[in-house]
Amino acid sequence: MARQLVDAEWLVQRLRNDNVVVADCRFELKDAKAGRRQYEQSHIPGAVYFDLEEDLSGPAGEHGGRHPLPDIDAFAKKVGDSGIDQSKQVVVYDDQNGSFAARLWWMLAYLGHDNVSVLDISYSKWLEAGYSVSSEPPHPEECEFVPHVRSEMVVDIEKVKQEKDKDEVMLIDSRAPERYLGETEPIDPKAGHIPGAINRFWKENVGDDGKWKTPDELKEELKPFDDKDLIVYCGSGVTANANVLALKAIGKEARLYVGSWSDWSSYSENPVETK
Repeated sequence: MARQLVDAEWLVQRLRNDNVVVADCRFELKDAKAGRRQYEQSHIPGAVYFDLEEDLSGPAGEHGGRHPLPDIDAFAKKVGDSGIDQSKQVVVYDDQNGSFAARLWWMLAYLGHDNVSVLDISYSKWLEAGYSVSSEPPHPEECEFVPHVRSEMVVDIEKVKQEKDKDEVMLIDSRAPERYLGETEPIDPKAGHIPGAINRFWKENVGDDGKWKTPDELKEELKPFDDKDLIVYCGSGVTANANVLALKAIGKEARLYVGSWSDWSSYSENPVETK
């Protein structure tokens, strides 16, 4: 099984390996086309591109969250067209400290493909370090990706309601503290968090140097979550995957509430906490 996080030197040594596929997940929420433009200008050599909204999400509705999962068959075709099947090692990166890369990492695991890692630095750091880049479009050898859905990795709003108050369950809110506390809410209809949830901002997984913390560092910081059944959420089910990744890196499994706060807050009757 692949390591959950790999460093730049590890990837550099494998860029010419036909069994390694690199995937670029750069995206900007305020400019949905920016990531693709950046990718076309330059990317890690051979990298294929996955767009958060076009490839990694389905259309949003009144409920279900801002970034629901895409149609599984359509996503599997995109994965196969990108040269990825169960025999490939996949390395994913972005320029947002792994927040969007972790979405693809999680989705591939959800569909039964474990041999996936996230690059522990952002693309900007790759550039700063002087590693090679390319503007050439890749020509992946298309293959068939057969999904094997692991439904136990997700929870819906009803499951959250059923389990959130159980002693053995811990609900982790991955958003910035000010959103968790309800001091500000720039996107969703209500401010605050799901009652009983504790806050672990996903960016705490990244050090001041812009590199992901080591598994040993993460293990120390994530000790409060030992011996708990973990459910993780964020604003729309995207950045929460960075916390799922951090937990997986230290050997702990967590379930994802895909709809997250954007789903929970879409129901006027749902309670919220602001402290």
